[in-house]
Amino acid sequence: MKIKGTTILSVRHKGKVTVGGDGQVTLDVTILKHGARKIRRLYHNKVIVGFAGATADAFTLFERFDQKLEQYNGNLLRAAVELAKDWRTDRVLRHLEALMIAVSMDKSLIISGTGDVIESDDAVMAVGSGGPYALAAARAFIKCSDLDASEITREAIKIASDICIYTNDKIVIEELDTTVEEKVGNKKIIKKKH
Repeated sequence: MKIKGTTILSVRHKGKVTVGGDGQVTLDVTILKHGARKIRRLYHNKVIVGFAGATADAFTLFERFDQKLEQYNGNLLRAAVELAKDWRTDRVLRHLEALMIAVSMDKSLIISGTGDVIESDDAVMAVGSGGPYALAAARAFIKCSDLDASEITREAIKIASDICIYTNDKIVIEELDTTVEEKVGNKKIIKKKH
C-alpha cells in the first residue's frame, strides 16, 4: 500500500511568503491521521519547507536539507541543488517519492527526487494531489481579492480540501515577512527585501 496525497501551497504576496499544508495522512482508502504537520521551519527559522509524500521520508529529507542549508550558510538555491543531487544519486534517498516546496525571503523553489529544482514563474507554487486546485484558487485570490498571503493560502487549501479526497481542512501555515524596516530620522521606511 502507498501513502497518497496532500496539498502544500506557497504564496508570495504583499510583503509576505507563506507555506501551508493540510493535515491528512491517507493509507489506501483509509484516513490514518487528521492533524499531521507537513510544514517545517529550517535554518534558524529563515527557510520554510512543505512536504508531499510519506512521513518517514519527510523527516529524512527535512534533516538532510537542514544540513545542506547549514553547510551553505542558508543559501537556499545552492542547498536545494545539492539536496536534489543527493536525492537523485544516493542509494537510499533515490527511493523516496516526494516533492518539497522550500521558501526563503527571496526564493521559492520546488525540489524533487528526480533532481529538479524549479523556481516559480509567479508568486504561487503547489504540490501534492490537491496542488492544482489550491494553485488555481490562490492565483484567482491574488488577482481578485485584497486578502494577504496567509489568508490566500488558507482559503485556497480549503477549496482544495473540498475537491481532493486526500486533503483535509486541518491547515498549518508558516509565514516569513519579506520586507525590511529602516529608520531614517523619525520616519519608518519599509522596503521590499531583495
